[in-house]
Amino acid sequence: MPPKVRITRDEIIQSALELVRAEGKEAVNARAVANALGCSTQPVFSNFSTMEELEAAVNMAAYEHYLAFLRREVEGGKYPPYKAFGMAYVRFAKEEKALFNLLFLCDRRGQALYPNTDFEESVNMIMQAGGLTEEQARLLHLEMWTCVHGIGTIMATSFLDLDWELVSTMLSDVYHGLMARYGTEG
Repeated sequence: MPPKVRITRDEIIQSALELVRAEGKEAVNARAVANALGCSTQPVFSNFSTMEELEAAVNMAAYEHYLAFLRREVEGGKYPPYKAFGMAYVRFAKEEKALFNLLFLCDRRGQALYPNTDFEESVNMIMQAGGLTEEQARLLHLEMWTCVHGIGTIMATSFLDLDWELVSTMLSDVYHGLMARYGTEG
């Protein structure tokens, strides 16, 4: 009978994710993950061919965690769905600084983006709310996202600790200003 698998692929990913949270993405290496799991590096390399494969899995797990923030904020019903996405992005930046850094404060030139379901969903929300064309909605979302990303970066780097009501007001002001440019109130 073959030996029972003691360390699963998911446990390795979760351990690496916790390392990112505690020490940053630079801390993730086979030995550190193995030490966190209390094993040799053998299970790490039995489940992942390379460290790049593990890093990609950790990035995807972090992105899925981010998407859960989006879903919770929308389901909370405090804000309209599009605004809830922005508020969730900022909340993720404040509450998951290391994961925000991993996903959104890195050089992505030459890399494929993570599945951008949230981007496409945002564009659709804007088109429905404001009667904009797809091209207008994409531009509006890009402009809106740069504002939200800036606020998120402020929170993730602890440059300022903005009150949630102020963040909400800022996002509303920018959104309504952009919608006014297109002659709609959205």
